[in-house]
Amino acid sequence: MTRRPPSTPARAPAPAAPRQRPAFPARLDTSPPVAARAAQPTPAPVRVTSGIGMDSSAVRQAMVRKLQAQGIGHPGVLAAMLAVERHRFVDTALVPQAYEDTSLPIGLGQTISKPSVVARMLELLCQGRGDRLGRVLDIGTGCGYQAAVLSHLAREVYSIERLRALHEKARNNLRAFRLANVHLLFGDGMPGYPQGAPYSGIVAAAGGNQVPQAWIDQLAIGGRLVAPAVTSGGQQHLVVIDRTAQGVTRTELEPVLFVPLKSGVS
Repeated sequence: MTRRPPSTPARAPAPAAPRQRPAFPARLDTSPPVAARAAQPTPAPVRVTSGIGMDSSAVRQAMVRKLQAQGIGHPGVLAAMLAVERHRFVDTALVPQAYEDTSLPIGLGQTISKPSVVARMLELLCQGRGDRLGRVLDIGTGCGYQAAVLSHLAREVYSIERLRALHEKARNNLRAFRLANVHLLFGDGMPGYPQGAPYSGIVAAAGGNQVPQAWIDQLAIGGRLVAPAVTSGGQQHLVVIDRTAQGVTRTELEPVLFVPLKSGVS
């Protein structure tokens, strides 16, 4: 097994990240290599609080009931959506809308996806893959919400963001959750993250004219990729790509509207 450079768990406290721009995705600080972490216990689930207002589990339960009514049925995905407090990932002024089925701005022209879209993509990623995914690549960290949900569904999550300000926002948002199986990376997601490959799942929060071949190449045999992409009709659709020992299969699903997939860092 190729030894990979240390990765960065999203935990508090953490040293400030270097300000220079890396030539390729760089970890924030050091931690034991993946092999050394394998024997460590799975992190405790995110605390589901009770009480009033946005901290009440009742508001998340209502959101989950709406997801079920829209056809989301994967028990693990529903449990993860219930556990993660979405209002902690949006600006204070938008907190009252946090559990509505709507996308919300998070700065720099980016958005946090609708709960129904997050749940739909993660359900597709998990279908037929047992109780827990292995290593997953999350392309487009944004504010960190999807990475937090994925932490309940996968053994290990690598989440990469090309915009420095959002990468730092996600790190701040996730710090209190102390998710030892989530590793935040700052860098260009277009070439994926080969140091962590192969992945049992890859999910992207931005769509281009096609799914980058690098992402497909980094899928493990039996792995699945879920991403928006422009199809032959010129409209963006959800695309599912499965890699098997016999080759690659591609399925185009419903139309969606995601921010454009871009290369480079900023």
